[in-house]
Amino acid sequence: MYAASADAGIEIVSKPRERWLVSPGQAWFAFGIAFLLMTFDYVDRQAVVAMFPALKAAWGLSDKQLGALVSSVSIAVAVFSFPISLFADRWSRVKSIAAMAGIWSIATIACGLTRNYGQLLAARGMIGVGEAGYGSSGAALLTSMFPASRRATVLGGFLAAASVGSVLGVVLGGVVTARWGWEAAFGVVGIPGLVLAVVFLWVRDYRTVPLIDAGAVRMGAAAVLRALVRPRSALAAYLGGALQLLPVSTLLAWLPSYFNRFYGLNVEQAGMKSALVILLASIGIVVWGYVADRMAHGHRRAKMLVPAACIVMTALLLSPAFALLQPGAMQFAMILAGGFMMTSAAGSLPSVAIDVIHPGLRATAAAMVTVVQNLFGLAAGPFIAGALSDAFGLGTALALMPLFCFASAAVVIAGARAYPADLDRADAIPAKVAAA
Repeated sequence: MYAASADAGIEIVSKPRERWLVSPGQAWFAFGIAFLLMTFDYVDRQAVVAMFPALKAAWGLSDKQLGALVSSVSIAVAVFSFPISLFADRWSRVKSIAAMAGIWSIATIACGLTRNYGQLLAARGMIGVGEAGYGSSGAALLTSMFPASRRATVLGGFLAAASVGSVLGVVLGGVVTARWGWEAAFGVVGIPGLVLAVVFLWVRDYRTVPLIDAGAVRMGAAAVLRALVRPRSALAAYLGGALQLLPVSTLLAWLPSYFNRFYGLNVEQAGMKSALVILLASIGIVVWGYVADRMAHGHRRAKMLVPAACIVMTALLLSPAFALLQPGAMQFAMILAGGFMMTSAAGSLPSVAIDVIHPGLRATAAAMVTVVQNLFGLAAGPFIAGALSDAFGLGTALALMPLFCFASAAVVIAGARAYPADLDRADAIPAKVAAA
């Protein structure tokens, strides 16, 4: 499948890994519905950030408390992703996804019925419970249907829905809050997920690969855990992705408030301005996932080295933008450029983890990505930034958070060295299982 050049140790791909599990039409139908569900997953998750000024005025909340409304979803996702995804791997990805979509949509609608901060925080946590296994199960479903040579691109496109949903969430949250109040906004964004949950039942599932090793021994819990953490490139994808998401989650949560406070924009205008940054971020996921896939045809390590380079550029753009520039056109241009770069790893790194794990554990491997990235990236970023904002100001907090990108890039580069060997071992597993 791959051959290595004798000189300079350069890897040359002699034959692309092309195999469709279902017909291309069925695969793209699954992608379309999964994309829409992921979009409204993040609409429901991110709409609250546009409501921050209204909630702060209504209940006198601190920035730390507002950040916790975002972090609570990610913490719930991290806690419940692994067991739900392991269950989905053994039962049905499609039915599990439909059920989860129903839960998070109902929880979103319930947020609009809350009457104090504690109730809202609990309802936000229930959104996370519903969303816990969706990203991992959806990623496993799509990466199994499409050829391996397209995984980073397809997964990048799927995960780009998160940015699209964040844009819509911020815009809808701001518009509806400005006109009818934050309670109505939760109801408006929660309904579409219920409809899509029913439609998703028409997606075709795939048969589970038996959880046995080459010696025909069924894998227990300890063996499953070892399979998830043994590949060094998978470990780098878990940790590197989480560190990179610290600044990403910070911007997703706090940009509307930054534009409200420093640019003097109202809730609706701040949401619209933030949406432009998030829109570029969604385009960046697809573009950089495609670039990584294309470059990996000639050099497999490029699937990790491309996002690593983009992660460094993210820090070099965003930290100076907030630390050195005054609010205005130049600063906003730098923020836009950083937004385009900051999601570069969102498709590539999860696909790396799925590539090198036992094929019968794809949803579980994606869940491991979800657990680590949500707990140490998506949950930690808004809360840490909120605490820094309370202590030093929001501008300083937004200047400091991108510095985590340097640590992320170092971890990803280290993992790239092991990726080709880890990939070869994973590719050999189905044949060994069949022979056993």
